[in-house]
Amino acid sequence: MSAEPADGRADQLVDRVVDKVVELLRRPWVEVEASGRHVHVCRATADRLFGVGAALEPVADLSQPGQFVSRQRIQLIGPKGQFSAVVILGPERSKTQVEISATDALTLGIEAPVRLSGDLAGTPGVVLVGPAGRVELDGGVIIARRHIHMRPDFARRHGLADRQAVSVRVWGERGLTFDQVIVRVSPDFATFMHIDYDEANACGFRPRMTGCVLV
Repeated sequence: MSAEPADGRADQLVDRVVDKVVELLRRPWVEVEASGRHVHVCRATADRLFGVGAALEPVADLSQPGQFVSRQRIQLIGPKGQFSAVVILGPERSKTQVEISATDALTLGIEAPVRLSGDLAGTPGVVLVGPAGRVELDGGVIIARRHIHMRPDFARRHGLADRQAVSVRVWGERGLTFDQVIVRVSPDFATFMHIDYDEANACGFRPRMTGCVLV
């Protein structure tokens, strides 16, 4: 049996590479954003931290419509450590929620669970200190589960559904695949994937990084 010509094997390899590239290009791609530790406050918490009736003062818009970084900063105090100048994101919410990374949780001495935003049942608390007072939360601290905010038209176009778990591949020197990324679909969203700083460091995150959604 004669050996296959070298140029034939090369052609097959090129075809496989082209097929793979075409497959990836047909998949949904999303921009990735990294979120540092931050706090969402309810009205009652804002009153105690900043003074009764004090409004959150926007200084920068976030990618999600209507969301913003506020001027106000607070201190987080846990059983073992603390952080100062922690950012408050607006607008106000119905419940106060503190989002930290796993590394932050170790520093504070808190066993924070990985949860989607708003899923606060059974979560630990922390002390918040602002210029007008302090709040001792008995719950509300989470490590945010990696997720994709997604518009309904984008989800329909790519056959994705709210609360679906997908994988997302990012490339680079430290490229990796994120599993168990939760799709969150709403007409109020802009399509972006959110990871925390631990995850960002693991994948060599850079601004404007994109990821390929693998279903």
